[in-house]
Amino acid sequence: MQTIVDRYVNYLRAGRNASPYTVRTYLSALIGNKVRGKEKGFFQFLFARKINSLEAVNKQTMRDYMYWLMQQGVARSSIANKVSAIRSFYRYLHREELIKENPLEKITSPKLDRRLPIVLTTDEIIRLLEAPATEKPVGQRDKAILELLYASGLRVSEIVSLNLPQVDLHEREVRVVGKGNKERIVLMGKPAAKALTTYLEDGRLKLLGEKKTEAVFINRSGKRLIVRRIQKIIDRYAKAANITRKIHPHILRHTFATHMLDGGADLRVVQELLGHASLSTTQIYTHVSKSQAKKVYLAAHPLALGKENNDSK
Repeated sequence: MQTIVDRYVNYLRAGRNASPYTVRTYLSALIGNKVRGKEKGFFQFLFARKINSLEAVNKQTMRDYMYWLMQQGVARSSIANKVSAIRSFYRYLHREELIKENPLEKITSPKLDRRLPIVLTTDEIIRLLEAPATEKPVGQRDKAILELLYASGLRVSEIVSLNLPQVDLHEREVRVVGKGNKERIVLMGKPAAKALTTYLEDGRLKLLGEKKTEAVFINRSGKRLIVRRIQKIIDRYAKAANITRKIHPHILRHTFATHMLDGGADLRVVQELLGHASLSTTQIYTHVSKSQAKKVYLAAHPLALGKENNDSK
């Protein structure tokens, strides 16, 4: 089993150009996570059911697994991700003739409730961006991170993997390699370019000291920042900015897309900047934009709620 899994991981890396995050997610779906919480991996489920062969898995096994996950309180979105990873694994097994038939070929993932992404208001964004104290190197770094996340719509994984040659401050452009090793150019406005320039010319040099690295965003030890650290940075400044909602890096990406559409940007331009393979993925932000427009309308129009409601104010 371990040999098959190792070969599958090599296929993901070499054959599909999967990112380290994707490989880690797929492995977690298969073998589970023994570090925290109850074991919910597919292999762990098979072991508990005394199913000792990959070929012994059938449609009913998968239905039982999905039902078992629901009983454990696993979110539908997480179940869908696990099913997708297991389906990919079984396609690999079938293609490599390690199994005769693929039992997951016609298995469908659970239907997801399409929830609108959380988006910060303009006032909240301004408070968040102004929160870092830029007199110190760390503050300059954090200011540059926040400005760049909001200005460009970059994924946090793209931020942490950013290297100096990818940044063009003169053109205010950043060349990034996103999902599936696809390269794209993202843009930034003057505030983000200014914050990034200050950090690169001052704060980064002080944090780096005598060490050498091409990583743009580094910690106090001169090493590349990790995703978890950026999450903590955003948490800290969200609290400082009196933002009561739970904020994570992807919310800044959601906010970038929604504010672009609110400002009149073409949907396909936003798709290109976000690096979405499908336009349908980007279209979710049009619903957010409409939702925001409705809130503004109801709050601003004198007769939007009807005469009786307005008389009672």
